[in-house]
Amino acid sequence: MLRRILGGSRYLILIAVAGSLLTSIVLLLYGAAMIIKLTVEIASHPIFTTEDAKPLAVACIEVIDLFLLATVLYIIALGLYELFIGADIPTLPWLEISTLEDLKAKLIGVVIVLLSVTFLASVVEWKGNTNIIALGVGIGLVLLALGYILGKVDNAGHPPEKSEP
Repeated sequence: MLRRILGGSRYLILIAVAGSLLTSIVLLLYGAAMIIKLTVEIASHPIFTTEDAKPLAVACIEVIDLFLLATVLYIIALGLYELFIGADIPTLPWLEISTLEDLKAKLIGVVIVLLSVTFLASVVEWKGNTNIIALGVGIGLVLLALGYILGKVDNAGHPPEKSEP
């Protein structure tokens, strides 16, 4: 009886799968709405100077940031489903997830890009009034730690083989 309950409890992960997928869809739709708004704004107020283009560049980077976050949530939904429910979902070969380590490696890779884009947005809208070096160092340390973690585990979830000198 307990064994059957524990075996069936894996379906509770469907809550996380549905929540991640729904949030991903909402962010994708919101990003699409932002793109439409930006297009209308550009059509009605053409940009003629570099200074006028900066807010547009920041808005575009923020949309990319939204899409990256939506991608992370989508990968989480797919990965959790593949790990706990069934691996019968047709996905691209690079998106197949067979271990928790696979999911972690894919997420770390997307988080690295997400942090980089976030820092780029801060640099573009920087006006010299805040200490951007502290932000850059903080994000750099996080990226360094994530890169270290990513280097410790290969895609199969095993430590990388050491090459002989």
